[in-house]
Amino acid sequence: MEVSFLFFEWMGKPVWMWASFLTLVIAILSFDLGVLHKENKEIEVGESIKLSALYITLGLAFGGWVWWYLGADAGLAYLTGFVVEKTLALDNVFVTALIFSFFAVPRVYQHRVLFWGILGVIVLRAIMIGVGATLVAEFGWLLYIFAAFLIVTGLKMLVMKEAEPDISNNALVRFMRRRFNVTETHHGERFFVRQPDPKSGKLVWFITPLFMALVLIEVADVIFAVDSVPAIFAITTDPFLVYTSNIFAILGLRALYFALAAMIHRFRYLKPALAIVLVFIGSKIFVADMLGLEKFPAALSLGVTFAIITGGVVWSLLKTRDEAKA
Repeated sequence: MEVSFLFFEWMGKPVWMWASFLTLVIAILSFDLGVLHKENKEIEVGESIKLSALYITLGLAFGGWVWWYLGADAGLAYLTGFVVEKTLALDNVFVTALIFSFFAVPRVYQHRVLFWGILGVIVLRAIMIGVGATLVAEFGWLLYIFAAFLIVTGLKMLVMKEAEPDISNNALVRFMRRRFNVTETHHGERFFVRQPDPKSGKLVWFITPLFMALVLIEVADVIFAVDSVPAIFAITTDPFLVYTSNIFAILGLRALYFALAAMIHRFRYLKPALAIVLVFIGSKIFVADMLGLEKFPAALSLGVTFAIITGGVVWSLLKTRDEAKA
């Protein structure tokens, strides 16, 4: 009975595939926290790059398995989603760095916040992708809404200059300070502490700035998912490919954060490249329809996406090389 359950299809794939993927993610995170980062320590740039290389290798290896087991089209769709999600998430690095700076989170505790943040991402993305997949399966025309949204978003990114977020005036920060007891300083790696109430003198629970930083990072991911989830659904509507490519891309980006945060200014021209990618991904659904194709060729989609992103990275590094020397 148990064996037959494992072959029961859920969201288009057997239960054993979903269970195997989640087991793999849990094993990776357990190894990260329980072995590599058993004690709080600052993550140096070199270690950050090595960790990221490991995560990228794991993500690509999983893509290789998808290619072998599910076919070339599925493998190409996974790789395209992986590349797009990882690149879109670079904006998240900038916002995360601002949040850590605003709350003066010591580097030694930043990995802890990012680790718990990724656990929240795994759950929140599962909910969003599950809802999205259900709606797309029921209402196919939603894909055209997603595509149009991506085109509009990409064009806005090209023509509008974004202002740096003002965290001090953030509505969520004001709400937490108004509704909860908040400590003025950090208390090590703790998210909650018990302290005497300033008015009554009784011991009450306080939230720390570290917890507030975690909440803002989780909310920022939900906001960024509004772009990334429609983008991946425009690449493939297979929930398994959507979810796995999302999670592997985010796992690796969390590891690379400490290196990227130190050089995010070098990627000045990556945002226009991202905008073009969004316009391309949205447009290819309409182009496929106009050409009478069942879907846009997966290999061409991956090739164009990779070329645009690579161009944005190379151009950024070339244009800012003088700053790097300085």
